[in-house]
Amino acid sequence: MLKAIPVMAALAAAVILVVPTVSQAAGSNSVRVSYADLNLASESGRHVLQGRVAFAARVVCEIEDSRELALATATNDCRNDAVQRARPAYEAAVRATLHPSVTVGGAAAIVVTAR
Repeated sequence: MLKAIPVMAALAAAVILVVPTVSQAAGSNSVRVSYADLNLASESGRHVLQGRVAFAARVVCEIEDSRELALATATNDCRNDAVQRARPAYEAAVRATLHPSVTVGGAAAIVVTAR
């Protein structure tokens, strides 16, 4: 039970940090995922950011009725693709934290986009 509390807090934070930008990006199928509040030098900070990126991929790749096999497959493919395309930005953010001489363009956010 006690281990579930940090997980729920992280999920709540992900929803708070991702959802406000979803409405702004509704027409473009992209979500801006902030990591300004995270310490990416820590494993837990990186884990939280990975969760936020995965959550954003679920948001941008939602298909109405995924009970049909073809739609479920397309949804999963879209989500996997969105996470993979966000990976370079994630890795650059982590490198910038671990090696401060690397510059990542100023904004502490990753954009997750569906095709």
